[in-house]
Amino acid sequence: MALHRAASAIRRRGPLLPGSAPARAMASLFAHVEPAPKDPILGVTEAFLADPSPDKVNVGVGAYRDDNGKPVVLDCVRQAESRIAGNLNMEYLPMGGSMKMIEESLKLAYGEDSEFINDKRIAAVQALSGTGACRLFADFQKRFLPDSQIYIPTPTWSNHHNIWRDAQVPQRTYSYYHPESRGLDFAGLMDDIKNAPNGSFFLLHACAHNPTGVDPTEEQWREISYQFKLKNHFPFFDMAYQGFASGDPERDAKAIRIFLEDGHQIGCAQSYAKNMGLYGQRAGCLSVLCEDELQAVAVKSQLQQIARPMYSNPPVHGALVVSIILNDPELKSLWLREVKGMADRIIGMRKALRENLENLGSPLSWEHVTNQIGMFCYSGMTPEQVDRLTNEYHIYMTRNGRISMAGVTTGNVAYLANAIHDVTK
Repeated sequence: MALHRAASAIRRRGPLLPGSAPARAMASLFAHVEPAPKDPILGVTEAFLADPSPDKVNVGVGAYRDDNGKPVVLDCVRQAESRIAGNLNMEYLPMGGSMKMIEESLKLAYGEDSEFINDKRIAAVQALSGTGACRLFADFQKRFLPDSQIYIPTPTWSNHHNIWRDAQVPQRTYSYYHPESRGLDFAGLMDDIKNAPNGSFFLLHACAHNPTGVDPTEEQWREISYQFKLKNHFPFFDMAYQGFASGDPERDAKAIRIFLEDGHQIGCAQSYAKNMGLYGQRAGCLSVLCEDELQAVAVKSQLQQIARPMYSNPPVHGALVVSIILNDPELKSLWLREVKGMADRIIGMRKALRENLENLGSPLSWEHVTNQIGMFCYSGMTPEQVDRLTNEYHIYMTRNGRISMAGVTTGNVAYLANAIHDVTK
């Protein structure tokens, strides 16, 4: 009402004068809006950039760095972009995105010769990376299963909670991480699966769990799948690190393949941020395995309808890069070598960090550093210990003790280990 009265005053009297009552009414509309809290992950980078110390180290950012601590553009991406430049147009994509990118994405997730692809049972759309894929599915869940809720692991990537909260889907949590062993709380996880109401939705990390780096073994995944089948639960996989975890995209998709073998309908969010380094291109895919082709057509149409008022259609450049790389045998082979190189460097830094800590005579066990997998190491350090690392050593990470192994290099690993040893001994 206040806005309506102020607008009417403008039409009747002309421009508002500063200090006038209508101007004050307009100005007060947003006076109650408080600054949003800083994102716990992005805030780490802001603090790092503001630190003038020459010794500063950032192991908070979830983006790959080379052994000199520099961002990387893969050679396969450079070559794909050279084919795009001046040769392909930048017209709008359809609401559902690039069909070529979607086709190649489904092969990566479901298998090159997947029966589900051949039978056209998968509803899939291009999404704004993994975040956008999760959000599209969350809105789909709210719209068509309004009484459902989502079970999210403890802990998880912090944005998962934001996504399902803003989609107004009620959240529950399930046991996942075991602080004492710094491994998987498999017994607690299975109990929570068994005790959840039949037909519940569960968010699962397909590989390289963020933030813990703790994944179930293949046998444990089979037990989880079996219990899901008994309870008729719906698994939604967030697969942000396919290929980046082990260096082998097929191995990293094993959990999904197990669920497919067991006859589940699934949902899957894919991202090309980590495994192709396309962080800023926001290239991803959302897929839902349906009962049959007719159902898949209906589900895809609804996913497109949800996307339309959000962003109309997805961006084209990243989709072109992905589809060119995955559709060209030589470029795909180059990508597989490069993604293995990134994974191998991180695995090597895990070994180096553990060895440095053990050589310093740390009384603590650091086996979990090499047992965990993927970009992150859940160190077990307390918020107070992390604060000491920042204040005394200019080392930046999230206060839950999550170390981004991508930020560890041969040049800083000894310094990092010494600092960790000092605050934990």
